[in-house]
Amino acid sequence: MISLNSSSFLSNSGFSGISRSVSQRKVLPPVVLALGSNGRAGELNVSAVMESTLKELRDGNTVLEVDSKSAVSGGARDVQGQDAATEDQIVTPWTITVASGYSLLRNPHHNKGLAFTEKERDHHYLRGLLPPAVVSQDLQVKKLMANIRQYTVPLQKYMAMMDLQERNEKLFYKLLMDNVEELLPVVYTPTVGEACQKYGGILRRPQGLFISLNEKGKILEVLKNWPEKNIQVIVVTDGERILGLGDLGCQGMGIPVGKLSLYTALGGVRPSACLPVTIDVGTNNQKLLDDEFYIGLRQKRATGQEYAELIHEFMCAVKQNYGEKVLVQFEDFANHNAFDLLARYGTTHLVFNDDIQGTASVVLAGLISALNLVGGTLAEHTFLFLGAGEAGTGIAELIALEMSKQTQAPLEETRKKIWLVDSKGLIVSSRMDSLQHFKKPWAHEHEPIKNLVDAVKAIKPTVLIGSSGVGRTFTKEVVEAMASFNEKPIILALSNPTSQSECTAEEAYTWSEGRAIFASGSPFDPVKYNGKVFVPGQSNNAYIFPGFGLGLIISGAIRVHDDMLLAASEALAKQATQENFDKGMIYPPFSNIRKISAHIAANVAAKAYELGLATRLPQPENLVEYAENCMYSPAYRSFR
Repeated sequence: MISLNSSSFLSNSGFSGISRSVSQRKVLPPVVLALGSNGRAGELNVSAVMESTLKELRDGNTVLEVDSKSAVSGGARDVQGQDAATEDQIVTPWTITVASGYSLLRNPHHNKGLAFTEKERDHHYLRGLLPPAVVSQDLQVKKLMANIRQYTVPLQKYMAMMDLQERNEKLFYKLLMDNVEELLPVVYTPTVGEACQKYGGILRRPQGLFISLNEKGKILEVLKNWPEKNIQVIVVTDGERILGLGDLGCQGMGIPVGKLSLYTALGGVRPSACLPVTIDVGTNNQKLLDDEFYIGLRQKRATGQEYAELIHEFMCAVKQNYGEKVLVQFEDFANHNAFDLLARYGTTHLVFNDDIQGTASVVLAGLISALNLVGGTLAEHTFLFLGAGEAGTGIAELIALEMSKQTQAPLEETRKKIWLVDSKGLIVSSRMDSLQHFKKPWAHEHEPIKNLVDAVKAIKPTVLIGSSGVGRTFTKEVVEAMASFNEKPIILALSNPTSQSECTAEEAYTWSEGRAIFASGSPFDPVKYNGKVFVPGQSNNAYIFPGFGLGLIISGAIRVHDDMLLAASEALAKQATQENFDKGMIYPPFSNIRKISAHIAANVAAKAYELGLATRLPQPENLVEYAENCMYSPAYRSFR
């Protein structure tokens, strides 16, 4: 049996030093030769292709991309007897990745559809496999947008986008980047929430790695099953707290897939460097356990030592397989695990929790920006949160850190400007003994208060922030109370998806008589009130995490520091313009997101160098320009 793989083939051919990464050289497109009963694949001679490919490699003009798992046995005929085998006979699946015709059209990384040129159709055996028209990528984008706009149900648009990603990767990202404001709510919140709820029913082709309790003791081997080896970003979830929808178990995979799509489209991280992972330890959602289409383990969630051991094995395997500088982003873990994981691995791994740190950074940026509309400094404002989970406490801590940085006051003092309300009422010192550890820093001296409206009237905050995951909790009475003692009350309804938002944009503007400065986690349409159009801001983590991750990558950072989050917030706040403020917006439009991400990446990278946490030396002179140059482009490559 001959094993044809990237290391042995190149080594035996005298090309062991050749990189597999794509450079500025033209690429010989990989073609999967599924050699079946007639041994033919577009009349392509394997030996001739081998010889031609070796010549290209010797000349240094191309990169050979071969399937590292391929194994060849026998000749070009049906030596395995697959076509003649009965169903109970064992057969060997095998492919050779060399060059292709039909299979090239089925390869999402290289397929260009009707954009293949006449020359490429001749050279790569595509004649007759495509209609005669040759179209540009821009025309393909135009056609696809027209098709997507015909759908009236958001989930249909989501499925259409996922289908496109599976057949033409570059066109997917080109479409998303060119229409980011329109398609962001489709590929991410709020539509991704519904997609996760129905993931078992709509799943067509698995994306990412599914690691369950069945793989305990073998996680390193599972990671090696992933075809890409140079991973830079991993987004991982255990599905226990998906958005505001609760425990969706294995079906939470939609979140890592969606997040990493944005890492590429908005932050320019290569798709091949991204790995979505779901860790399946069961689910406590009985509805899913009873669903015949559920795709995960049918058992109650593992907890305690069994859970901790699986996570620890995963974290160790990631570091062993991908190295010190791979970013692991924890996503939608329940509160009791999210804080523990961040604390445990923050000193040994490059880890980031978007629910805690990403949300905090984007909200802080919005608050810094809002000061242009309300005046004063952060320290002169009073903050009241509804929700004291990982998002609420994470935001509160970052605000306190920024105030401490600006005023040089101790962190314990700046925390006193921030109040939190949880399901049991205002968090006060008399509740200290019963509080979870992450709530204790926010327990201040005050008489107990049971409900939000009374807390608003007693504390008189200038900023009201919702991170409760419970919809319509900012009632008319609450908003009117905020407006009664604030000329311009800042109201942030952050919970996702839209159904869980604490209030709508229309409610905030109407109940405050058009005086509120409003932003939300999920998008809302502009609101017309008293003849004026208000454009609500979207406090979306997508502003922060793609650029933040890019900054860590380009600097080669080995740890995440709180000062990097502050740097990201400050960079985002600076991107809002007077034109945005005039419309009541505290965030810049998403149409400029790649420019925004480049500035965030530069600020984060600069802070990594300043703190001595960067390993890519020397530091580039112009980090913004360097970040832009490092970004992935979805433009089609020309094939030799």
